[in-house]
Amino acid sequence: MKPSVVPAPDAPNKSRVLRARRLILLATTIAGLGAAALVISPNLNPLGQYPAALAQNLSEQARKMQAPVGFADIVEKVKPAVISVRVKVDGGAQVNGLGSNDVPPGLREFFRRFGMPDAPNGQEGMPRGRGRNVITGQGSGFFISADGYAVTNNHVVEKAESVQITTDDGKLHTAKVIGTDPRTDLALIKVEDGPFPYVKLSERSPRIGDWVLAVGNPFGLGGTVTAGIVSARGRDIGASAYDDFIQIDAPVNKGNSGGPTFDTDGNVIGVNTAIFSPSGGSVGIAFAIPSDTVNTVIAQLKEHGSVTRGWIGVQIQPVTQDIADSLGLKKAEGALVAEPQANSPAQKAGIEAGDVITAVDGKEVKDARDLAKRIGAIAPMASVKLTVLHKGSEKTVNLTLGELPNAKEARADAEGGDNDADVGKLGLTLAPASRVAGSGAEGVVVTGVDSTGVAADHGFSTGDVILEVAGKSVSTPNDVRDVVASARTEGKRSVLLRVKKGDNTRFVALPLGRG
Repeated sequence: MKPSVVPAPDAPNKSRVLRARRLILLATTIAGLGAAALVISPNLNPLGQYPAALAQNLSEQARKMQAPVGFADIVEKVKPAVISVRVKVDGGAQVNGLGSNDVPPGLREFFRRFGMPDAPNGQEGMPRGRGRNVITGQGSGFFISADGYAVTNNHVVEKAESVQITTDDGKLHTAKVIGTDPRTDLALIKVEDGPFPYVKLSERSPRIGDWVLAVGNPFGLGGTVTAGIVSARGRDIGASAYDDFIQIDAPVNKGNSGGPTFDTDGNVIGVNTAIFSPSGGSVGIAFAIPSDTVNTVIAQLKEHGSVTRGWIGVQIQPVTQDIADSLGLKKAEGALVAEPQANSPAQKAGIEAGDVITAVDGKEVKDARDLAKRIGAIAPMASVKLTVLHKGSEKTVNLTLGELPNAKEARADAEGGDNDADVGKLGLTLAPASRVAGSGAEGVVVTGVDSTGVAADHGFSTGDVILEVAGKSVSTPNDVRDVVASARTEGKRSVLLRVKKGDNTRFVALPLGRG
């Protein structure tokens, strides 16, 4: 197949998972795909289990599905559109979004836990400029139009004082940042010295098992090509509410950030963003932002310099099977409202904590992430119809979307206090929140967690505030004991707690076991 790369005139012709592992931002460029022939031997198929005609048909189809012998022709066409991105950052500024109120808490935590925050743009040991404390970092990108618009990662260019790109033919150009979107980690930059060869974003979703080519600037080496396949789709790696990554096994390393992953038609199916690695090097697990997300975000960045998203104003979480059992739901689907935000469209429409949003405009909501994506894809001020399960009864709520505000960093500053009381086999030590500095006036604060208890297994930590147990407000440890004991007496397998952690509120279903 002929790759759909479009050369410009006079364009150069030059051709939480395992704890021990770390998810690493790729702040340089990406590599491409290797080749192998796909041949299925008839002798390996359990032919005796199929009619002869069907077995023959499968063998014939397998012969027709052989992979290309190599990718040189594709690489020759698309590689000139891939660029190396070099930035200079003030060494006194915090980078990778760690000091920015625009970065959502989930993505900030993603950077902290896996992105080596002591070095800008995921780089370690990069040279510092003389005199003023200037640090340099490197990444990847690719042109999407002949007039010099190019895509890269937000974490590559964020906080950059200057951006310089190197094209495949070795020429240097100064680039301007047009806009960034921290929530999806995408950025649009512009180079004025065109025209340039460019590539197109794919209009179709890849299939698991499709061949892919990654091209980029790993470790600052310059244009590097690696090959692999699509390993999975729809991956949620905990970066933000908009996670929908394509997982590939093409070797990708630090410095590949912002670089493209191509299909065998030469279209960009994703923008490489992160790898999963115990050592910092490639182990065959890389994550790319899918092209449909890139298309939507880049269009807004080009037109407005920023991205606006619809907002209903609720803290949401997935409906686990334990939570479904606690609420009497038949299926663990939908998005559970942990808390509506003050003066938000949801609160004004009467949505309450404990409600489950099951559909948007008549289309079922699979989970909390699905709801966030669906609402975020709708323009602010649009009217939507939500189907909500409220205290066991279904109702329809009509509301007008607001605009998603800048994310606010959640903080957990609760301190320990007196009047602690142990709560049985939950593995929690509690005290009235009103008696613990910084914990607020409502609920009971967790002052201790037994590492061997069930609460520790469900993410409880010191400073968390329990607001409700089984739908009942609690203000003392005895309140919690009484509700838990009542739930056990009624034969319930779990009890639903509404818990405040910093500025966020969520529901947690704790298994009760035996009293």
